[in-house]
Amino acid sequence: MAHSGTGFFDSKGNYFRSPEEATISDLAGLLGRVGEGDSLAPGIANMMLEKRKDIEKIFADHDTMLRISASSKRDDDDGTVARLRPVS
Repeated sequence: MAHSGTGFFDSKGNYFRSPEEATISDLAGLLGRVGEGDSLAPGIANMMLEKRKDIEKIFADHDTMLRISASSKRDDDDGTVARLRPVS
């Protein structure tokens, strides 16, 4: 008997049964080949998806530090030390 289903596709058009599998495929593709022999990229991509909230927090903190660094630069600043101000 015929039936319908839902599928998910990565950016290359490959079919996956779950959104997680499709996302891991895209992340692994972005990472490229990692390591000797079989690539470690799929495992790393899986960990990245599992730790997404923590990774996003790290990048948010990084963006804050970049803004602080850019706003604290002066014309006579040689770039070796950035003045830091408390983040509100």
